[in-house]
Amino acid sequence: MSKDTPLWTRNFILVSSINFQLVLTFYLLVVVIVGYAVAELGASTAQAGLVSGLFIVGTLIGRLLVGKFLERFGRKTTMIVGLIGFLIFSGFYFIHLNVSALLLVRFLHGFMMGMASTVLGTIIAQILPPTRRGEGIGYYSMSSTLGTAIGPFLGIWMMLHVGYQAIFIVSSMIALSCLMVALLIRVPNLPQQSKTLETEVSVKKPNFISQFIEMKALPISLIMLLASICYSGVLSFINFYAKEIDLVETASFFFLMYAIAILFSRPFTGPLMDRKGENIIMYPAFMIMAFALYLLSQAHSSFTLLLCAGLLGLGYGNIQSVCQTVAVKSTTLDRMGFATSTFFIFLDAGLGFGPYFLGMALDYVDYAQLYMYSAIAALLCIGVYYVLHGHKVKTPAAKTA
Repeated sequence: MSKDTPLWTRNFILVSSINFQLVLTFYLLVVVIVGYAVAELGASTAQAGLVSGLFIVGTLIGRLLVGKFLERFGRKTTMIVGLIGFLIFSGFYFIHLNVSALLLVRFLHGFMMGMASTVLGTIIAQILPPTRRGEGIGYYSMSSTLGTAIGPFLGIWMMLHVGYQAIFIVSSMIALSCLMVALLIRVPNLPQQSKTLETEVSVKKPNFISQFIEMKALPISLIMLLASICYSGVLSFINFYAKEIDLVETASFFFLMYAIAILFSRPFTGPLMDRKGENIIMYPAFMIMAFALYLLSQAHSSFTLLLCAGLLGLGYGNIQSVCQTVAVKSTTLDRMGFATSTFFIFLDAGLGFGPYFLGMALDYVDYAQLYMYSAIAALLCIGVYYVLHGHKVKTPAAKTA
Protein backbone atom coordinates (compact mmCIF):
# COMPACT_ATOMS: atom_id res chain seq x y z
CA MET A 1 0.00 0.00 0.00
CA SER A 2 1.17 3.50 -0.73
CA LYS A 3 1.90 6.22 1.78
CA ASP A 4 -1.24 7.92 0.47
CA THR A 5 -3.51 5.15 1.79
CA PRO A 6 -5.87 7.00 4.17
CA LEU A 7 -5.79 6.43 7.91
CA TRP A 8 -8.73 8.62 8.90
CA THR A 9 -11.56 6.47 7.56
CA ARG A 10 -15.10 6.50 8.96
CA ASN A 11 -14.52 3.33 10.97
CA PHE A 12 -11.17 4.60 12.28
CA ILE A 13 -12.78 7.78 13.60
CA LEU A 14 -15.79 6.01 15.16
CA VAL A 15 -13.69 3.28 16.80
CA SER A 16 -11.23 5.88 18.10
CA SER A 17 -14.08 7.94 19.57
CA ILE A 18 -15.41 4.93 21.51
CA ASN A 19 -11.93 4.09 22.74
CA PHE A 20 -11.50 7.69 23.91
CA GLN A 21 -14.75 7.56 25.88
CA LEU A 22 -13.96 4.18 27.46
CA VAL A 23 -10.51 5.31 28.55
CA LEU A 24 -11.88 8.62 29.80
CA THR A 25 -14.44 6.78 31.95
CA PHE A 26 -11.81 4.43 33.32
CA TYR A 27 -9.44 7.23 34.30
CA LEU A 28 -12.29 9.40 35.57
CA LEU A 29 -13.27 6.66 38.00
CA VAL A 30 -9.81 5.36 38.87
CA VAL A 31 -8.67 8.69 40.37
CA VAL A 32 -11.98 9.09 42.20
CA ILE A 33 -12.76 5.60 43.44
CA VAL A 34 -9.81 5.43 45.86
CA GLY A 35 -10.96 8.57 47.65
CA TYR A 36 -14.58 7.40 47.50
CA ALA A 37 -13.72 4.03 49.07
CA VAL A 38 -11.74 5.68 51.88
CA ALA A 39 -14.05 8.61 52.59
CA GLU A 40 -17.47 7.02 52.05
CA LEU A 41 -16.88 3.33 52.82
CA GLY A 42 -14.07 3.47 55.38
CA ALA A 43 -11.69 1.34 53.31
CA SER A 44 -8.00 1.07 54.21
CA THR A 45 -5.32 2.27 51.76
CA ALA A 46 -4.61 -1.28 50.58
CA GLN A 47 -8.35 -1.98 50.16
CA ALA A 48 -8.78 1.27 48.25
CA GLY A 49 -5.87 0.28 45.99
CA LEU A 50 -7.65 -3.02 45.35
CA VAL A 51 -10.91 -1.22 44.57
CA SER A 52 -8.97 0.85 42.05
CA GLY A 53 -7.08 -2.08 40.57
CA LEU A 54 -9.80 -4.73 40.48
CA PHE A 55 -11.47 -2.92 37.59
CA ILE A 56 -8.34 -3.59 35.58
CA VAL A 57 -8.19 -7.18 36.77
CA GLY A 58 -11.72 -7.58 35.40
CA THR A 59 -10.56 -5.98 32.17
CA LEU A 60 -7.72 -8.49 32.04
CA ILE A 61 -10.10 -11.45 32.42
CA GLY A 62 -12.40 -9.97 29.79
CA ARG A 63 -9.49 -9.78 27.35
CA LEU A 64 -8.49 -13.37 28.12
CA LEU A 65 -11.97 -14.69 27.31
CA VAL A 66 -12.94 -12.37 24.46
CA GLY A 67 -11.31 -14.58 21.80
CA LYS A 68 -13.95 -17.25 22.39
CA PHE A 69 -16.76 -14.71 22.05
CA LEU A 70 -15.22 -13.35 18.86
CA GLU A 71 -15.08 -16.78 17.25
CA ARG A 72 -18.67 -17.60 18.16
CA PHE A 73 -20.51 -14.28 17.85
CA GLY A 74 -18.31 -12.04 15.70
CA ARG A 75 -16.72 -8.69 16.39
CA LYS A 76 -19.67 -6.32 16.36
CA THR A 77 -21.95 -8.47 18.51
CA THR A 78 -19.20 -9.01 21.06
CA MET A 79 -18.47 -5.27 21.13
CA ILE A 80 -22.16 -4.37 21.59
CA VAL A 81 -22.62 -6.91 24.40
CA GLY A 82 -19.54 -5.55 26.16
CA LEU A 83 -20.78 -1.96 25.88
CA ILE A 84 -24.27 -2.86 27.12
CA GLY A 85 -22.68 -4.49 30.17
CA PHE A 86 -20.41 -1.48 30.60
CA LEU A 87 -23.49 0.76 30.72
CA ILE A 88 -25.38 -1.49 33.14
CA PHE A 89 -22.55 -1.69 35.67
CA SER A 90 -21.98 2.07 35.43
CA GLY A 91 -25.39 2.38 37.10
CA PHE A 92 -24.39 0.30 40.14
CA TYR A 93 -22.17 3.09 41.47
CA PHE A 94 -25.32 5.00 42.43
CA ILE A 95 -26.05 2.34 45.07
CA HIS A 96 -24.29 2.85 48.41
CA LEU A 97 -22.42 -0.49 48.55
CA ASN A 98 -20.05 -1.96 51.10
CA VAL A 99 -16.43 -2.55 50.11
CA SER A 100 -16.96 -6.19 49.11
CA ALA A 101 -19.91 -5.37 46.84
CA LEU A 102 -18.01 -2.46 45.29
CA LEU A 103 -15.13 -4.81 44.52
CA LEU A 104 -17.52 -7.10 42.63
CA VAL A 105 -19.01 -4.20 40.67
CA ARG A 106 -15.55 -2.92 39.79
CA PHE A 107 -14.51 -6.36 38.57
CA LEU A 108 -17.59 -6.85 36.38
CA HIS A 109 -17.43 -3.29 35.07
CA GLY A 110 -13.83 -3.89 34.04
CA PHE A 111 -14.72 -7.26 32.49
CA MET A 112 -17.18 -5.57 30.14
CA MET A 113 -14.68 -2.88 29.21
CA GLY A 114 -12.08 -5.57 28.49
CA MET A 115 -14.40 -7.27 26.04
CA ALA A 116 -15.33 -4.09 24.21
CA SER A 117 -11.91 -2.45 24.08
CA THR A 118 -10.17 -5.60 22.82
CA VAL A 119 -12.59 -5.78 19.90
CA LEU A 120 -11.86 -2.11 19.15
CA GLY A 121 -8.11 -2.77 19.14
CA THR A 122 -8.59 -5.77 16.86
CA ILE A 123 -10.64 -3.75 14.37
CA ILE A 124 -8.05 -0.97 14.30
CA ALA A 125 -5.15 -3.38 13.78
CA GLN A 126 -6.93 -4.98 10.82
CA ILE A 127 -8.07 -1.82 9.02
CA LEU A 128 -4.74 0.04 9.12
CA PRO A 129 -2.45 -0.05 6.06
CA PRO A 130 0.54 -2.29 6.96
CA THR A 131 3.10 0.29 5.80
CA ARG A 132 1.57 2.91 8.10
CA ARG A 133 0.68 0.70 11.05
CA GLY A 134 3.12 2.34 13.47
CA GLU A 135 1.81 5.77 12.53
CA GLY A 136 -1.82 4.60 12.60
CA ILE A 137 -1.62 2.93 16.00
CA GLY A 138 0.20 6.01 17.26
CA TYR A 139 -2.74 8.19 16.22
CA TYR A 140 -5.26 5.65 17.54
CA SER A 141 -3.48 5.62 20.89
CA MET A 142 -3.89 9.39 20.97
CA SER A 143 -7.57 8.71 21.67
CA SER A 144 -6.37 6.90 24.79
CA THR A 145 -4.03 9.77 25.54
CA LEU A 146 -6.86 12.29 25.49
CA GLY A 147 -8.86 9.99 27.76
CA THR A 148 -5.97 9.68 30.21
CA ALA A 149 -5.82 13.47 30.39
CA ILE A 150 -9.44 14.57 30.41
CA GLY A 151 -10.63 11.71 32.65
CA PRO A 152 -8.42 12.42 35.68
CA PHE A 153 -8.71 16.18 35.16
CA LEU A 154 -12.50 15.94 35.12
CA GLY A 155 -12.55 13.47 38.00
CA ILE A 156 -10.38 15.52 40.35
CA TRP A 157 -12.19 18.76 39.46
CA MET A 158 -15.62 17.20 40.02
CA MET A 159 -14.50 15.57 43.26
CA LEU A 160 -13.46 19.00 44.54
CA HIS A 161 -16.55 20.88 43.34
CA VAL A 162 -19.63 18.70 42.75
CA GLY A 163 -19.24 15.34 44.51
CA TYR A 164 -19.36 11.65 43.75
CA GLN A 165 -22.96 11.28 42.55
CA ALA A 166 -22.39 13.81 39.76
CA ILE A 167 -19.28 11.88 38.73
CA PHE A 168 -21.27 8.65 38.50
CA ILE A 169 -23.92 10.41 36.39
CA VAL A 170 -21.28 11.62 33.93
CA SER A 171 -19.67 8.17 33.68
CA SER A 172 -23.07 6.60 32.94
CA MET A 173 -23.81 9.16 30.24
CA ILE A 174 -20.46 8.46 28.60
CA ALA A 175 -21.17 4.71 28.70
CA LEU A 176 -24.49 5.34 26.92
CA SER A 177 -22.70 7.44 24.30
CA CYS A 178 -20.23 4.59 23.64
CA LEU A 179 -23.10 2.21 22.93
CA MET A 180 -24.84 4.64 20.59
CA VAL A 181 -21.67 5.32 18.57
CA ALA A 182 -20.92 1.57 18.35
CA LEU A 183 -24.23 1.01 16.54
CA LEU A 184 -22.92 3.24 13.71
CA ILE A 185 -19.78 1.19 13.07
CA ARG A 186 -19.83 -1.02 9.99
CA VAL A 187 -18.03 -4.15 11.07
CA PRO A 188 -19.12 -7.16 9.01
CA ASN A 189 -18.94 -10.47 10.82
CA LEU A 190 -16.86 -12.61 8.51
CA PRO A 191 -17.71 -16.33 8.68
CA GLN A 192 -14.58 -17.17 6.72
CA GLN A 193 -12.47 -15.63 9.51
CA SER A 194 -13.88 -18.08 12.04
CA LYS A 195 -13.26 -20.94 9.63
CA THR A 196 -9.69 -19.82 9.16
CA LEU A 197 -9.17 -19.80 12.91
CA GLU A 198 -10.75 -23.24 13.24
CA THR A 199 -8.56 -24.56 10.45
CA GLU A 200 -5.48 -23.11 12.13
CA VAL A 201 -6.44 -24.74 15.41
CA SER A 202 -7.01 -28.12 13.82
CA VAL A 203 -3.82 -28.06 11.75
CA LYS A 204 -1.37 -26.51 14.20
CA LYS A 205 -2.91 -28.04 17.32
CA PRO A 206 -1.98 -25.10 19.55
CA ASN A 207 -1.55 -25.56 23.25
CA PHE A 208 -4.04 -24.17 25.74
CA ILE A 209 -2.12 -20.94 26.34
CA SER A 210 -2.00 -20.00 22.64
CA GLN A 211 -5.79 -19.96 22.58
CA PHE A 212 -5.60 -16.82 24.76
CA ILE A 213 -2.06 -15.45 24.34
CA GLU A 214 0.02 -14.63 21.26
CA MET A 215 3.46 -15.93 22.26
CA LYS A 216 5.28 -13.70 19.77
CA ALA A 217 3.85 -10.64 21.54
CA LEU A 218 4.82 -11.93 24.99
CA PRO A 219 8.31 -10.34 25.37
CA ILE A 220 7.20 -6.79 24.57
CA SER A 221 4.06 -7.32 26.71
CA LEU A 222 6.22 -8.29 29.70
CA ILE A 223 8.11 -5.04 29.26
CA MET A 224 4.80 -3.18 29.24
CA LEU A 225 3.82 -4.96 32.46
CA LEU A 226 6.92 -3.69 34.27
CA ALA A 227 6.55 -0.14 32.96
CA SER A 228 2.87 0.01 33.90
CA ILE A 229 3.60 -1.15 37.46
CA CYS A 230 6.05 1.75 37.79
CA TYR A 231 3.39 4.14 36.48
CA SER A 232 0.48 2.71 38.49
CA GLY A 233 1.63 4.46 41.67
CA VAL A 234 1.26 7.79 39.89
CA LEU A 235 -2.15 6.92 38.52
CA SER A 236 -3.68 5.79 41.79
CA PHE A 237 -1.93 7.88 44.44
CA ILE A 238 -1.02 11.22 42.84
CA ASN A 239 -4.03 12.89 44.47
CA PHE A 240 -3.00 11.69 47.94
CA TYR A 241 0.59 12.78 47.29
CA ALA A 242 -0.61 16.18 46.09
CA LYS A 243 -2.51 16.65 49.36
CA GLU A 244 0.62 15.75 51.30
CA ILE A 245 2.70 18.40 49.49
CA ASP A 246 -0.19 20.89 49.36
CA LEU A 247 -0.59 20.94 45.56
CA VAL A 248 -4.14 19.60 45.13
CA GLU A 249 -5.27 22.26 42.67
CA THR A 250 -2.17 21.75 40.53
CA ALA A 251 -2.71 17.98 40.59
CA SER A 252 -6.02 18.43 38.77
CA PHE A 253 -3.95 19.55 35.76
CA PHE A 254 -1.37 16.77 36.11
CA PHE A 255 -2.84 14.39 33.54
CA LEU A 256 -3.74 17.24 31.22
CA MET A 257 -0.06 18.15 31.01
CA TYR A 258 0.73 14.44 30.61
CA ALA A 259 -1.51 14.28 27.56
CA ILE A 260 -0.24 17.52 26.04
CA ALA A 261 3.29 16.09 26.08
CA ILE A 262 2.16 12.94 24.31
CA LEU A 263 0.10 14.84 21.76
CA PHE A 264 3.12 17.01 21.04
CA SER A 265 5.46 14.05 20.57
CA ARG A 266 3.23 11.51 18.83
CA PRO A 267 3.31 13.03 15.30
CA PHE A 268 7.11 12.62 15.45
CA THR A 269 7.58 9.34 17.32
CA GLY A 270 5.19 7.24 15.20
CA PRO A 271 6.78 7.98 11.81
CA LEU A 272 10.27 7.89 13.41
CA MET A 273 9.61 4.36 14.64
CA ASP A 274 8.41 3.27 11.20
CA ARG A 275 11.65 4.60 9.68
CA LYS A 276 14.28 3.83 12.34
CA GLY A 277 12.82 1.07 14.52
CA GLU A 278 11.57 1.06 18.09
CA ASN A 279 14.90 1.29 19.95
CA ILE A 280 15.37 4.92 19.00
CA ILE A 281 12.18 5.67 21.00
CA MET A 282 12.29 3.11 23.80
CA TYR A 283 15.72 3.69 25.37
CA PRO A 284 15.29 7.48 25.74
CA ALA A 285 11.68 6.98 26.88
CA PHE A 286 12.70 4.73 29.79
CA MET A 287 15.37 7.22 30.88
CA ILE A 288 12.90 10.12 30.69
CA MET A 289 10.32 8.12 32.67
CA ALA A 290 12.87 7.28 35.38
CA PHE A 291 13.93 10.93 35.66
CA ALA A 292 10.28 12.03 35.84
CA LEU A 293 9.57 9.63 38.72
CA TYR A 294 12.69 10.78 40.56
CA LEU A 295 11.70 14.41 40.06
CA LEU A 296 8.21 13.59 41.31
CA SER A 297 9.67 12.23 44.54
CA GLN A 298 11.33 15.63 45.06
CA ALA A 299 8.40 17.82 43.93
CA HIS A 300 7.39 20.73 46.16
CA SER A 301 6.18 23.30 43.62
CA SER A 302 3.49 23.48 40.95
CA PHE A 303 6.09 23.90 38.22
CA THR A 304 7.96 20.75 39.23
CA LEU A 305 4.77 18.70 39.51
CA LEU A 306 3.60 19.71 36.03
CA LEU A 307 7.09 19.19 34.60
CA CYS A 308 6.96 15.63 35.96
CA ALA A 309 3.64 15.12 34.21
CA GLY A 310 5.04 16.29 30.88
CA LEU A 311 8.12 14.10 31.20
CA LEU A 312 5.96 11.09 32.07
CA GLY A 313 3.99 11.75 28.89
CA LEU A 314 7.18 11.75 26.83
CA GLY A 315 8.43 8.67 28.66
CA TYR A 316 5.68 6.28 29.70
CA GLY A 317 3.20 7.57 27.11
CA ASN A 318 5.52 6.70 24.23
CA ILE A 319 6.57 3.40 25.81
CA GLN A 320 2.91 2.34 25.79
CA SER A 321 2.37 3.35 22.16
CA VAL A 322 5.57 1.70 20.90
CA CYS A 323 4.95 -1.53 22.81
CA GLN A 324 1.44 -1.80 21.36
CA THR A 325 2.79 -1.28 17.85
CA VAL A 326 5.53 -3.89 18.34
CA ALA A 327 2.99 -6.39 19.71
CA VAL A 328 0.74 -5.98 16.67
CA LYS A 329 3.65 -6.17 14.20
CA SER A 330 5.03 -9.30 15.84
CA THR A 331 2.47 -11.67 14.36
CA THR A 332 0.33 -12.48 11.34
CA LEU A 333 -2.93 -10.77 10.36
CA ASP A 334 -5.16 -13.57 11.66
CA ARG A 335 -3.41 -13.45 15.07
CA MET A 336 -3.51 -9.68 15.50
CA GLY A 337 -6.55 -9.93 17.75
CA PHE A 338 -4.63 -12.24 20.08
CA ALA A 339 -1.55 -9.99 19.95
CA THR A 340 -3.64 -6.93 20.83
CA SER A 341 -5.30 -8.85 23.65
CA THR A 342 -1.94 -10.09 24.96
CA PHE A 343 -0.54 -6.56 25.07
CA PHE A 344 -3.51 -5.18 26.97
CA ILE A 345 -3.63 -8.15 29.35
CA PHE A 346 -0.14 -7.32 30.59
CA LEU A 347 -0.78 -3.57 30.55
CA ASP A 348 -3.95 -4.12 32.58
CA ALA A 349 -2.18 -6.50 34.97
CA GLY A 350 0.42 -3.85 35.77
CA LEU A 351 -2.11 -1.07 36.27
CA GLY A 352 -4.50 -3.42 38.09
CA PHE A 353 -2.28 -5.27 40.55
CA GLY A 354 0.28 -2.46 40.89
CA PRO A 355 -1.87 -0.16 43.08
CA TYR A 356 -2.68 -3.01 45.48
CA PHE A 357 0.93 -4.01 46.10
CA LEU A 358 2.14 -0.42 46.11
CA GLY A 359 -0.66 0.37 48.56
CA MET A 360 0.73 -2.31 50.88
CA ALA A 361 4.23 -0.86 50.42
CA LEU A 362 2.90 2.49 51.62
CA ASP A 363 2.61 0.97 55.10
CA TYR A 364 6.42 1.08 55.18
CA VAL A 365 7.41 4.02 52.95
CA ASP A 366 5.94 7.43 52.18
CA TYR A 367 4.80 8.61 48.75
CA ALA A 368 8.09 10.34 47.92
CA GLN A 369 10.05 7.16 48.67
CA LEU A 370 7.58 5.12 46.63
CA TYR A 371 8.21 7.29 43.57
CA MET A 372 11.97 7.14 44.17
CA TYR A 373 11.90 3.34 44.13
CA SER A 374 9.66 3.43 41.06
CA ALA A 375 12.31 5.55 39.30
CA ILE A 376 14.95 2.92 40.07
CA ALA A 377 12.64 0.19 38.74
CA ALA A 378 12.10 2.18 35.53
CA LEU A 379 15.87 2.32 34.99
CA LEU A 380 16.11 -1.44 35.50
CA CYS A 381 13.49 -1.84 32.76
CA ILE A 382 16.11 -0.69 30.24
CA GLY A 383 18.14 -3.84 30.84
CA VAL A 384 15.07 -6.04 30.71
CA TYR A 385 14.00 -4.42 27.44
CA TYR A 386 17.44 -5.02 25.91
CA VAL A 387 17.44 -8.71 26.90
CA LEU A 388 13.85 -9.48 25.86
CA HIS A 389 13.58 -7.40 22.71
CA GLY A 390 15.98 -4.51 22.11
CA HIS A 391 19.04 -6.50 21.05
CA LYS A 392 17.04 -8.18 18.26
CA VAL A 393 15.76 -4.97 16.68
CA LYS A 394 16.92 -3.96 13.23
CA THR A 395 15.93 -0.78 11.46
CA PRO A 396 13.37 -1.16 8.66
CA ALA A 397 16.10 -0.29 6.15
CA ALA A 398 18.31 -3.08 7.48
CA LYS A 399 15.46 -5.57 7.28
CA THR A 400 14.87 -4.88 3.62
CA ALA A 401 18.56 -4.82 2.71
